[in-house]
Amino acid sequence: MAAAASSSISSSASTSLRPPAALIRHAEPPPRATGLRSISGRPFLIGVRIPRSRWNRAINSVASDQKLKPPVSDEGVTMVEDPFVPDSSSIASSIKYHMEFTPSFSPDNSNLPKTYFATAESVRDMLIINWNATYDYYEKMKAKQAYYLSMEFLQGRALLNAVGNLELSGAYAEALTKLGYDLEAVAQQEPDAALGNGGLGRLASCFLDSLATLNYPAWGYGLRYKYGLFKQLITKDGQEEVAENWLELGNPWEIVRNDVSYPVKFYGKVIKRPDGTKEWVGGEDIKAVAYDVPIPGYKTKTTINLRLWSTKIGTEELDLNAFNAGQHGKAYEALSNAEKICYVLYPGDESREGKSLRLKQQYTLCSASLQDIIARFERRSGNHINWEQFPEKVAVQMNDTHPTLCIPELLRILIDIKGLGWNEAWNITQRTVAYTNHTVLPEALEKWSLDLIQELLPRHVEIIQSIDEELMKTIISEYGTEDLDLLQQKLKQMRIVDNVELPSSVSDLLVKAEDSDTDEQTEEAIISGSKDDELVEEEEPEEESTEGTTEVTFEPDPKLPKLIRMANLCVVGGHAVNGVAEIHSEIVKKDVFNDFYELWPEKFQNKTNGVTPRRWIRFCNPALSEVITKWTGSEDWILDTEKLSILEKFADNTDLQFEWREAKRQNKMKVAALIREKTGYVVSPDAMFDVQIKRIHEYKRQLLNIMGIVYRYKKMKEMSAEERKEKFVPRVCIFGGKAFATYVQAKRIVKFITDVGVTVNHDPEIGDLLKVVFVPDYNVSVAEVLIPGSELSQHISTAGMEASGTSNMKFAMNGCVLIGTLDGANVEIRQQVGEDNFFLFGARADEIAGLRIERSQGMFVPDPRFEEVKAYVRSGVFGSYNYDELMGSLEGNEGYGRADYFLVGYDFPSYLECQEKVDEAYHDQKRWTRMSILNTAGSYKFSSDRTIHQYARDIWRIEPAVLP
Repeated sequence: MAAAASSSISSSASTSLRPPAALIRHAEPPPRATGLRSISGRPFLIGVRIPRSRWNRAINSVASDQKLKPPVSDEGVTMVEDPFVPDSSSIASSIKYHMEFTPSFSPDNSNLPKTYFATAESVRDMLIINWNATYDYYEKMKAKQAYYLSMEFLQGRALLNAVGNLELSGAYAEALTKLGYDLEAVAQQEPDAALGNGGLGRLASCFLDSLATLNYPAWGYGLRYKYGLFKQLITKDGQEEVAENWLELGNPWEIVRNDVSYPVKFYGKVIKRPDGTKEWVGGEDIKAVAYDVPIPGYKTKTTINLRLWSTKIGTEELDLNAFNAGQHGKAYEALSNAEKICYVLYPGDESREGKSLRLKQQYTLCSASLQDIIARFERRSGNHINWEQFPEKVAVQMNDTHPTLCIPELLRILIDIKGLGWNEAWNITQRTVAYTNHTVLPEALEKWSLDLIQELLPRHVEIIQSIDEELMKTIISEYGTEDLDLLQQKLKQMRIVDNVELPSSVSDLLVKAEDSDTDEQTEEAIISGSKDDELVEEEEPEEESTEGTTEVTFEPDPKLPKLIRMANLCVVGGHAVNGVAEIHSEIVKKDVFNDFYELWPEKFQNKTNGVTPRRWIRFCNPALSEVITKWTGSEDWILDTEKLSILEKFADNTDLQFEWREAKRQNKMKVAALIREKTGYVVSPDAMFDVQIKRIHEYKRQLLNIMGIVYRYKKMKEMSAEERKEKFVPRVCIFGGKAFATYVQAKRIVKFITDVGVTVNHDPEIGDLLKVVFVPDYNVSVAEVLIPGSELSQHISTAGMEASGTSNMKFAMNGCVLIGTLDGANVEIRQQVGEDNFFLFGARADEIAGLRIERSQGMFVPDPRFEEVKAYVRSGVFGSYNYDELMGSLEGNEGYGRADYFLVGYDFPSYLECQEKVDEAYHDQKRWTRMSILNTAGSYKFSSDRTIHQYARDIWRIEPAVLP
């Protein structure tokens, strides 16, 4: 048993140094007590009285096979006393205990960071109790369990979320007050866990919260990135990147499981054993070590697990001879190679070394997680392991294509290690694994170099080639060989291994088909020939014309690279493929994977994303939550968001509108304080707060937003002060988001936004009428301040390019009005909140391809206002930086980095006109407040609870397991 996990059960050690018993469970009912003493080696409770009669099911280590032996019930289930709700005094005692006996700081140093760690460790004690009880129950029930594999988990801070889910916010606030601290100030000492970047990771974290809250048996699996993606600095040169330091002082929420580690291999070779089976040998071996983070549900004992892998090598791998010879680099080479796998999220992949590191990350996640899942299945199966039952007990969800290697890795383990045959292993794999697609961008549908994977994972390439071979046979069986053009097209689109010669088993099928056609033609000629052959003159054969025809060839193109298409492997290897919004799922079926959809329509589903209402409104927006609870009549909406729709009937109520505006103003004051802290800019809370916070990318069109702001600024400068005041609503335009370190164009956009801000914010003629702010190092904690205080939120991606988005849901839930295109979840949000409460502009998804063709043909005529803005930017009004490259991307009709691929120019006029409607609506505060209320009322659909229920029912087929 991992020592840290088992600390939640009292041992019989003689020491009296124990956490206050308010926060521990005993294997036997403790005696009544009012102080901390040790009698017969058992600690007494501090200041609490618990009846002997209160018992409940017991606990065991989350990670270990070892068992303690506390009392058992008649049914054979271990028992311990039921936890009670601790009061502020016992919590304060627990915090003081951890300050003294679980120290991460010097004993003479009492400050906020030390208080935060002690508070977090106090909360963790309670989480461990429920955590262990949860998995003890799952072990005994042998429940089918879902495993969510993701390269990102953007958790945010854990302290306020944990005490909120435990319903102990008030008790902890009071306890810290007694100790001379403020809960909010203590919570702000916690760094955001640097385990993700954008919506992919935030969605994964919302899903974990919902899984725990809804009592579904599930785990998350990810990697423990030491330095995160990067910490973003904004300087005069734009964005700069430095390493995250979130682990510098340690992480009180994680427990290292030193007894849970698995070998992960790279390189080497494949050999054939005497019995014909294969084995992967040699190469480079590392160890993946488990770090566990508890994920508590809301108003439930269920506490599930996020297991993160860190990488290292065994001690024996250190070359001590080289070290003592002074060759320190050589001595540490193996250690360095292992540890760097979990250094940085999404390391730059411009070089082969960078690509290799990314692939190692993905394989480490897949291999360690599957070995762990299989070990758990075998343990729960006891002495009677039936592999056919594996898909009945295990569901693996791949969050995007990063965990694709789960498919060949599961096959490798089942075939090479567990001894199953190909057909059985393939059937088990397909029934176990499912895939969520998050993008329609071609560059995000990962394609790996065949040579690179062959070098790193030789056995997996063999397995992938076998899957590809089976796929090709299925395609030939489905479409036949009569139409070779069609067959070539299908193979080109659907193959997993791209631009590689056909295997002999497939080419033989085509040869047989051609021979069969030739035989049939000969037979027809004989049958139709004259009986009087000697009277028939032989005709000279006519030469066939080859003009206008293209020879059908299945040969690879030597000019193109050989690739493995991970998204195709996901579709083939899993039993379900889902998009994340209705429009996105339709694009997936009709465009991205149309050939597969025609072959296997039953695989494809939609699961519109959602966000947890606990973190994203109840905890981050207490002012508005109080108003909602008052007007809906209870806090039921936190678990049943359909209750939010009750607000609709009060949308015109004067009292509600007043309270709503007051809550919004409180939140705007917090935003203003954050902006001043992060940027030094002072903004007025009387202005409209207009926000676009998301990863910086051309398709998300921060460029369209800032170009619109430049136009607004230019028009203001052309007016008198009176005209400006009458024409424009005061606005604070807030941006936030990170541009990937090697994404040059995105970093130019960040530079452009900050340059515009410097000019506008220091213009005395404009004053508070317009401010432009880029909040550096955007993360979950920043979002938790910005979203509640936002009034207009921009979701303006090129239609058809955003899979779903989740920030749009968070904004709507917090009463923010959206401006956007018909893209991703915007479509469904607009349906839910009402068309009159959503500002719509821009081309539709089904128009985009045609508009690009028109552009390439020189038919696009830009709006004069668009040309005016580009000229204004080039005039140097925003500084000396040369913006020709950025403006040039919006010009021309063809070419890489040209021709305005994301249609900023096309949508610009309708965007400006839509922004005029925004100003008009905001002038009428009663109307605006009504729109805000109706956005919250209509957002009920977008709870991640609803999404998880659908995954559990339609894909994972798991049932809630409620702890008794």
